[in-house]
Amino acid sequence: MNKDELLDNLLLDPIKRFINNSTTGGIVLFSAAIVAIGLANSPLSEWYFKLWHVKFSIGFDNFMVSKDLSHWINDGLMAIFFFVVGLELKREIIAGELNNFRKSLLPIAAAVGGMVVPALVYLLFNPSGEAQNGWGIPMATDIAFALGVLYLLGDRVPVSAKIFLTALAIVDDIGAVLVIAFFYTSNINYESLFIGGIFLAVLVSANYLGVRNVLFYGLVGIGGLWLAFLMSGVHATIAAVIAAFTIPANVVVDELGYYQKAKALLKKYRDMAPNNKPTVTDDQLHVLSEIRLLSKSAQTPLQRLEHSLHPWVAFIVMPVFALANAGVVISDGIVQQASSPIALGVFLGLMAGKVIGITLAVRLLVRFKLAELPAGLNNMHLLGLAFLGAIGFTMSLFVAELAFDDPAAISQAKIGILLSSVVASIIGYFIIKNAGRQKRG
Repeated sequence: MNKDELLDNLLLDPIKRFINNSTTGGIVLFSAAIVAIGLANSPLSEWYFKLWHVKFSIGFDNFMVSKDLSHWINDGLMAIFFFVVGLELKREIIAGELNNFRKSLLPIAAAVGGMVVPALVYLLFNPSGEAQNGWGIPMATDIAFALGVLYLLGDRVPVSAKIFLTALAIVDDIGAVLVIAFFYTSNINYESLFIGGIFLAVLVSANYLGVRNVLFYGLVGIGGLWLAFLMSGVHATIAAVIAAFTIPANVVVDELGYYQKAKALLKKYRDMAPNNKPTVTDDQLHVLSEIRLLSKSAQTPLQRLEHSLHPWVAFIVMPVFALANAGVVISDGIVQQASSPIALGVFLGLMAGKVIGITLAVRLLVRFKLAELPAGLNNMHLLGLAFLGAIGFTMSLFVAELAFDDPAAISQAKIGILLSSVVASIIGYFIIKNAGRQKRG
């Protein structure tokens, strides 16, 4: 074994496996939340809270945007998260679990039930006043956390359970994006919105004309569409989802064409005279470049972007967001805060509303033979998955920051979110762990 292979085996391969492991994103996210809570209750708490209020400005002349670090994270950095959400949505709609109405009916119904019932439960505790604005908080499911818990169970979980939960969370994301767009948007500046529309038209036209350079879409999407939406009053993360839907999702070379051309290029490379040197010849380099370009043409820009951005979102964007937003001060009044109408509405909205909404919607569809449980799933699996759906975390924290201006209300909502996320993940884990003992129902 040479030193390069030794480096790969001892260092690079374990790191790659760690990054690609489906549980890792959830573990890192949870760790960031624990660090945030620790800092908020440590001697560094004053520094921790002041850090997020440091102001930054971008732009020029009359197009200057000035926000504190917290807002840049929630409006800017999280736009990358929503962009990836948009890419996932488009992929699922075009060629995934949502491309067939009959196949997607069950997760769609489960997601709708898991959004409507939690909102109603929250409103039972907060029927009026500013607290009423938080009804959207318990509607969300954190796909990274939920899937992280599910993958910790390994082979004990049927593949159909992972597919069902993923599809449910994707539909849930659509609902969350729509809720943010229509109910958590400030006063609209139509001039900026019109400019954003122009940039959107450029992106759509580029897709139609066959432009496949992702850098072009990034520059126009971020420098144009996102910035225009940010200044318009419509939440800028919506621009990220819209921009994602303009990314091309087709290949230049199909599977058969790729196989035939790649086979010819590999044969050409094999027939070349051996170089017997550490470097390759110009002819070999030319063939290798052709193979690389051919492989690129056989991939969709959408999937290339999704694949390349996923580690950035999982290991930078979401942990930084959690670090900035999960800090809750645990004081003598923590019990009083946790028993406030906002905290109870969020906690029970997620813990009871999600579970009831998801299971009831599924059972009704199965009962009236409009759909059937996926192969390998039983009622215990469904109940466990419903509890995992009650892990709101990232999106719930995000909506809480939009719903309230009062720091006390935000803190109460965060307590409800964090408590429900921990309790739901533990209950969901143990239910699914023992679900294999029950016969399919």
